[in-house]
Amino acid sequence: MSTYTARALAPEVLAELRATDDAGRVPVPERDEEGGAPLRCCLRHSRAGERTVLVSYAPLRRWAAATGADPGPYDEQGPVFVHAEECAGPEGDGLAFTNARRVLRRYSADGRILGGELVEEGFGDAELAKAFDDPAVALVHVRAVEYGCFYYEVRRP
Repeated sequence: MSTYTARALAPEVLAELRATDDAGRVPVPERDEEGGAPLRCCLRHSRAGERTVLVSYAPLRRWAAATGADPGPYDEQGPVFVHAEECAGPEGDGLAFTNARRVLRRYSADGRILGGELVEEGFGDAELAKAFDDPAVALVHVRAVEYGCFYYEVRRP
C-alpha cells in the first residue's frame, strides 16, 4: 500500500465540469468504442462502450480558491477525460496510471511551479517522497509526458 494517494476529481467538481467545463464550453458526451481513455473521475482507463466526455479542466483553480493561493499564469487548463455520468470514483487508494513514464510537477503554497521530474514506469512512494523533500512543496501534479496533460494531484500524507 502506498503512503501517497492519487486524488481523483471531486464529485462536485465533476458535476460542474459535466455541465460547463473550465473553458466555458458545454461538453458533448461520446461512447468510447475502443476504451483506454484515462478517466480522472475514477482513475482507471475507460472500458469499451462506456460514455465519456472530454472536458477542459484547470487543476489549480479550485485548490487556489480554497487555500487563498494566486497561481497567476500557472492557472492553466487542459483536456481531461471523465465519465459522462456520475460514477463510483476510484476503487481503491494509492497511485494510478503508473504504467508509463510521467512527470511529477511540484507546486508551492502560492501556486507557483517549483520544478518537475521525469519518473519511470512503476513510480511510487520513493519518487513522491523525493518530490516532497522540499518543505516549500505543497502539492504535486502527476502529468503525461507526451502531452503534459494532468492526471491527478498528490498531497502530503
